Amino acid sequence: MPRPPIPYCALLSVLLAAGAARAAAPDPQLPDTVCTAPGKPVDEQGYVTIGGIPQWVRIKGASCANPVLLLVHGGPGNPLTPYADTVYQAWERDFTLVQWDQRGAGKTYQRTPMTDDQPLTIERLRDDGIEAARYAARRFGKRKVILFGGSWSSALGVYMAKASPAWFCAFVGTAQLVRGFAGRDSYDAGLSQARAAGDGDAVAKLDKIGPPPWTDPRSPGILRRVLRKYEAMSTDPAPQAWWRPAPGYDTPEYEAAYTAGEDYSWLQFVGLHGDGIGSRIDLYKLGPSFDVPVYMLQGAQDLVTMPKASKAYYDSIRAPKKDFVLVDRAGHDPNPPLLAAQYRVLKDKVGDCR
Repeated sequence: MPRPPIPYCALLSVLLAAGAARAAAPDPQLPDTVCTAPGKPVDEQGYVTIGGIPQWVRIKGASCANPVLLLVHGGPGNPLTPYADTVYQAWERDFTLVQWDQRGAGKTYQRTPMTDDQPLTIERLRDDGIEAARYAARRFGKRKVILFGGSWSSALGVYMAKASPAWFCAFVGTAQLVRGFAGRDSYDAGLSQARAAGDGDAVAKLDKIGPPPWTDPRSPGILRRVLRKYEAMSTDPAPQAWWRPAPGYDTPEYEAAYTAGEDYSWLQFVGLHGDGIGSRIDLYKLGPSFDVPVYMLQGAQDLVTMPKASKAYYDSIRAPKKDFVLVDRAGHDPNPPLLAAQYRVLKDKVGDCR
């Protein structure tokens, strides 16, 4: 997920400063009271105990009576909470947006830092996500919420939807991650485009790491930077204003914690020897049946989770309702065509959710 450059301070000193600030001012805790009043707006953020630890939740919407949309962030380790006020602001009229910083990421990491010897598992994050959904449903007097994810969280969302379908009206996934991260097709596509463009630097980098599978945790990041470069040549750019962090997310302390959580989560995903969470993802092994409607959106120019692989998985599944939407001028990351298509699916296909 692209982020604007923010000055980076020494990690140890800022985390110590953040700890001192927390001692002076207790972290906010979100209430457990039910909000159901039609027309009453909500704008809250704070910690909720999820999976036995305080986890950060951001809630915003024009009316407490609107359907609840649980936005599960990608990465792993890349919460969208700093940018939601700009990226998804238009959606707040029709949905109550609930975002949750996953264990090991963002403000959840800032409150409860984790070390590399504390492993993440997709099952642990799945259970955290289901607990976050239960909190959101209870908080707004709903039986169910809409489950929304992209990239990493498209895989996590499948795990959540299959484990506890009763909590969800639908699963809406974008840039569907089916097996691992950026496989051989992505590598070949990036190398082909770099060669066609005479991009000697990119070709040399890809030749050096070779095709996956990899045992060096830096290799996926090298490929991702090349793929992002070539996606940008055939997609509409996201407005720079999208990536300006909201107040409270624009401090050196938060940036240091965000970066540390991002590094921790990414290493957990790729593993020190190619043996992280990502290497164990294979959605086909979960079986083809869903008990909730499934809607998948796919950027036509996505070089990371490529359309061919996403469509093959979509074709294999069974669900009460399903649809696959290919979005032109869109790649792996959010941009205006992708958000417009997502909003249409949410309004026209998912509809009301109570």
